[in-house]
Amino acid sequence: MLAAADVRLNTNALDFAILGVYFVVVLGVGFVAKRYIKTSLDYFLSGRSLPAWITGLAFVSANLGATEILGMGANGAQYGVATVNYYWIGAVPAMVFLGLVMMPFYYGARVRSVPEYLLMRFDKRSHLFNSWSFALATVLIAGVNLFALALVLKLLLGWPILLGIVVAAGIVLAYITLGGLSSAIYNEVLQFFVIMAALIPLTIVGLHDAGGWGGLTDKIKDTKLGEAGLHALQGTDPGAVTNPIGATWIGIVFGLGFILSFGYWTTNFAEVQRALSARDLSAGQRTPLIGAYPKLLIPAVVVIPGLIALWKIPHLGGGDADLAYNNAIPLLMNEYLPNGMLGIALTGLMASFMAGVAANVSAFNTVVTTDIVEPYIARDRDDAFYIRVGRYVTVGGIVVAIGTALIASSYQNLMNYLQALFSIFNAPLFATFIIGMFWKRMSPAAGLWGLVAGTTAALVTYVGYKWAGWFTFGSDLDESFWGAGAAFVVDAVVTVAVTLFTPAKPIEELQGLVWGMANEEDPLVAITHDRWWESPKLLGFGAIALGIVLTIIFF
Repeated sequence: MLAAADVRLNTNALDFAILGVYFVVVLGVGFVAKRYIKTSLDYFLSGRSLPAWITGLAFVSANLGATEILGMGANGAQYGVATVNYYWIGAVPAMVFLGLVMMPFYYGARVRSVPEYLLMRFDKRSHLFNSWSFALATVLIAGVNLFALALVLKLLLGWPILLGIVVAAGIVLAYITLGGLSSAIYNEVLQFFVIMAALIPLTIVGLHDAGGWGGLTDKIKDTKLGEAGLHALQGTDPGAVTNPIGATWIGIVFGLGFILSFGYWTTNFAEVQRALSARDLSAGQRTPLIGAYPKLLIPAVVVIPGLIALWKIPHLGGGDADLAYNNAIPLLMNEYLPNGMLGIALTGLMASFMAGVAANVSAFNTVVTTDIVEPYIARDRDDAFYIRVGRYVTVGGIVVAIGTALIASSYQNLMNYLQALFSIFNAPLFATFIIGMFWKRMSPAAGLWGLVAGTTAALVTYVGYKWAGWFTFGSDLDESFWGAGAAFVVDAVVTVAVTLFTPAKPIEELQGLVWGMANEEDPLVAITHDRWWESPKLLGFGAIALGIVLTIIFF
């Protein structure tokens, strides 16, 4: 069994030079972006000026934090091929739905944030509730990314956890404070390519060592996952569950594929903010659709390394903290990569964690400034005041995230923790959004009480399973599927019940906010496509078709 000292990379000056160059470039982007910050719209939404390919890559890169690199690598080792359900069922359909259905509402209403849509569609009560709950969820998730980075630095370089957290936080703080969202987005595009440069060689070398895909599948059959670890959906029939996740296809399709996935991808402002920064509605719609294509292929560089690590690293997932599933990819880097490549891999890991933190912190400073400070605490100030507030809030968000990183440290598999957060915060929000967008009668009071009831239902499910012993599920992930389902159903039932007994919003105040009342007269909102291959429907249905083909192949 490996000891802590055994999982240190043999780094040299070349590796640190590569890392140093990357940091210089990242900070340089921040200084350049600062020159173009003239208004608060520039700082919080890049002046709504970015092309679709930039926002599309930033959209998927913002998600490439600990969730993807450590979390999905850990899931690949713990649950096997079934992890792909988080991509082909649990992400791409929701990304397509965001682009084709929901972006016209977000962009057409000219909102600056997801909570601001609730203010326009309902009233201040649901707006404030969602603003505060989003701020809390965001710093908790940012803490996951900070802890993940510190964990890797400790294992690979011997840095103390706290030092690693502070160093990572300092870099992110510097470039977001300087250049706002533009700085975060351009760095996310850079980070996407750096992350791929780190993970693709690791996957190729590992597969070669295992004897190709056929050799790896033979080896996985001899591990604790066995044959069940090589299929996406086999063994998920109710009453005969043998899938390593321990979930039925009902939980996977509806809990993960519908509620958790749609809740995260369509209402998480850290993602939607990238689409809102696009230059027009067409580019905003294409943002998640362009991001869907790399999302289809990312399992190849995170799930497969997890499988390789399960075979290659003895006792992975055992009782030794250094051999936790979270360390699958870092341990694999330690096994395969020579100097120079180690530097690229370290830089890729740093980039992934910083992308995750930056996405959450840039969303946090926007929501706190535009949805809490501006309308409720300091109204009618000049634009420069709100830019300053945004920078102060960035500092505060980073400091709080350092504290929440300690909460994340108590979980052996970070993905389980993240999915629990999504089931509590995003699932009920999706129910409120989807009903409010398609049912004009839904009342402002229902907007608040549906959210409160749904959030409470998910929280009770989690506490009842994790600590109180009230409920039993197949695994932590299975709990998050059912917790999300409970949040959605309870939110929907309460929403309908409250609406029947409370007054609706006047129909004339719903223009641009509900189905059938889009603001298409605005030239930035009007949907025009000069080239056939830019059609959102073509991009969207193409991504869905590829996801179906891949799911059938790995069924």
